[in-house]
Amino acid sequence: FDSLLISKRALSTQQIVQGGPKIISIAAAVFAAALASTTFVNEEYSSFQQGHTDDTEVVNWSATHSCQPVHIYEPESIEAAEDIVKKHHLNGIKLRPIGSGLSPNGIGFCDEGNHLINLAHCDKIIRLDRENKTVTVQAGMKIGTLCDTLRSSGLTLQNLASIAEQQVGGFIQVGAHGSGGSIPPVDMQVLSLKLITPAFGTIELSKDQNSHLFDYAKVGLGVLGVVSEVTLQCVAAHDLLEHTFTVTRKWAKENHDRLIRSHKHVRYMWVPYTDTVVVVTNDDVPDFLIKNPDQPMNIVYDMSKLPKRKFSSSEAVEPMKDLLKKKKPDMSVAEMDGLVLSELRDILIAIEPLNASWIKQVNQAEACCWAKSESYNIGRNSDLLQFDCGGQQWVNEVCLPAGSIDRPTGSDMLFMDQLLELIETKNIAAPSPIEQRWTSNSSSHMSPACGTSQQQEDLSVSLDLSKALHSWVGIIMYLPSEDKEVRQQITEAFKHYKECVKKKLWKSFDAIEHWAKIELPESELDVKKYQRRLAMRYPTESFNAARKMLDPKNILGNSKIDTLLPRQPPSK
Repeated sequence: FDSLLISKRALSTQQIVQGGPKIISIAAAVFAAALASTTFVNEEYSSFQQGHTDDTEVVNWSATHSCQPVHIYEPESIEAAEDIVKKHHLNGIKLRPIGSGLSPNGIGFCDEGNHLINLAHCDKIIRLDRENKTVTVQAGMKIGTLCDTLRSSGLTLQNLASIAEQQVGGFIQVGAHGSGGSIPPVDMQVLSLKLITPAFGTIELSKDQNSHLFDYAKVGLGVLGVVSEVTLQCVAAHDLLEHTFTVTRKWAKENHDRLIRSHKHVRYMWVPYTDTVVVVTNDDVPDFLIKNPDQPMNIVYDMSKLPKRKFSSSEAVEPMKDLLKKKKPDMSVAEMDGLVLSELRDILIAIEPLNASWIKQVNQAEACCWAKSESYNIGRNSDLLQFDCGGQQWVNEVCLPAGSIDRPTGSDMLFMDQLLELIETKNIAAPSPIEQRWTSNSSSHMSPACGTSQQQEDLSVSLDLSKALHSWVGIIMYLPSEDKEVRQQITEAFKHYKECVKKKLWKSFDAIEHWAKIELPESELDVKKYQRRLAMRYPTESFNAARKMLDPKNILGNSKIDTLLPRQPPSK
């Protein structure tokens, strides 16, 4: 056990010094390389007490949250991880499980002076069942690596989030989701999992084993135990045909129900202050595009049967380049060459990030770029379901009920109507895009997409909640500057933006935030409101009862979760 504790000072050669504290960005691939080359040290466990810190800071991808752990454990085996959890429990010392550190709100971070455990080295496939299309994998494996490995066996995951850098454990614990009106969030791919619990050691959960805890643990926020192993339901490996095109707001609303029903995956990108909605659909590749149907392991597609792009990728981004030339005439063509849309957006926004008039111009230029970017593409589902999320950013995403595929309520389109009206009426410097996606229901009690009886009442029918439809909407403000003062100004502006949306829309649309995107309110009164709201939406009393049973000393929690989900019920 002692030899598995990483000395943070041993990471010094991998740290990035930025005029002050040493920073380790574990959201980047650099983190894995740093840990792989780390020297492990031998110290007495009794010396690992809270308060024994140095100047190392762990930050998330957008550099919006950080923590200063005493130590980061990187066990080489599950048995070692079990020993670490056991000893922390016996000594009552905080230990927060963390994955790739991608969560925008740093939900996986520990409080200052506490400890982190990362299962990055526990990343092996335990069992692969081709016949039943299941895989059992250690929780530290990256989703992208898992998909590559599954592909060689003719399998893949049913859905992914927008990126594939998450570890499997983190992938399920915060309720990640992709898009597809008939496809549930990723936690519904979980058939069973193993948790290393402080009180009972490793326990296995499934519909047949400890079933009373299973639907809590699938989206367990890392506080019921350290996820060590997961069995996932897979599907046959497949390619997708992706179509990217633009429509007007009116067209999107009139054709929305058809799009959701007729496409396997669909997402919208709304461009504020314009009449442009970018639609991206992904579907199974139709047979007429397959040149050699008799060779399923080496399929060749006839792309000549698809409409050709009218503009090259470089030509499509000319409107944003033209705007940049006007604002920065000294910027050379060579400097602009090769820049993709998201990079141009960051450069343009950085000029005047909080000037709404300027952001309107940037959005309008971006809308023109998208209009010139209509295209078809064929690729692996695990590649196409990922997409460019843009640069560093503040983001807030909510999930709201939208009826069902068969009986849509239209609340998702009405929400967007009112959101865009709010932005444009209040002249908010809201950049593009506002991302909108859909999933079906989750049976995980702590998932934002876990259907409620209210949805049944709204539809006035006895709805099979597995068919319930949920819409996910994310607002953003980019952080394209390293200047602390500018970043703080953007941060304050985003807080105002989110607060306006919250007051205007959340309650009336029964919208609830994604767990990885909840930011703690600043006032005590607002904290209590949040606690009550979460207690009304989720079975928090039962969830906390499970926490107390599995982690009686609360070593796995952090201040964010303990504030949002206090182990004692919030006052009325």
